[in-house]
Amino acid sequence: MTTEEEHDLLQRWTSTLLAARAGREGPDPAPYGRNLLARWAEPQRRYHTVEHLRAVLDRIDELASTAAELELVRLAAWFHDAVYRPDRSENEERSATLAEKALTEAGLADREVAEVARLVRLTVTHDPAEGDLNGEVLCDADLAILASGTDTYRGYASAVREEYGFVPDDAFREGRAAVLRQLLSLPRLFRTAHGAAAWEASARRNLERELTTLTT
Repeated sequence: MTTEEEHDLLQRWTSTLLAARAGREGPDPAPYGRNLLARWAEPQRRYHTVEHLRAVLDRIDELASTAAELELVRLAAWFHDAVYRPDRSENEERSATLAEKALTEAGLADREVAEVARLVRLTVTHDPAEGDLNGEVLCDADLAILASGTDTYRGYASAVREEYGFVPDDAFREGRAAVLRQLLSLPRLFRTAHGAAAWEASARRNLERELTTLTT
């Protein structure tokens, strides 16, 4: 990440937090943003990197008109993989707990903190309830990589494999196949109107192609 890219992301973080705070007093947002960027740049990450964070934020911008509380969705994106260890299963819960602590300190109201944490936890299943507009936007933005072009998707799948480099091939194939089947079993991968129209078909093709590769 270049200095310019870091500056741009810190500006996005600061404007989001200040907008969510809506004029209420609170500490300087910058240290919180720098801490989050340091987390997203940890060396064990290959896919869940600053680039993924930026991509999710960009897709949220694309879906902005759907969100009920746009700034809270953006904050949830910053926290949704802030704690990420491929060898642990409680990353989303630990990320949500981090959000609860940091955003309370940063001056958000209890209800707002709870909503951000709920959205972070929702990324375990990517299965928001009907009418959960905030959840639909975050989950669609997080899954949008699945609808990318063939080469980009292969790069994504390869980066995921690198993150799990400590897992033997057979075990990885079995676990990854289970994840793909869970996604394909959803009635819809994308819940927003834009996501369903623009991303659903290509994402399912990519998932099915990867699943076939893993299981043959």
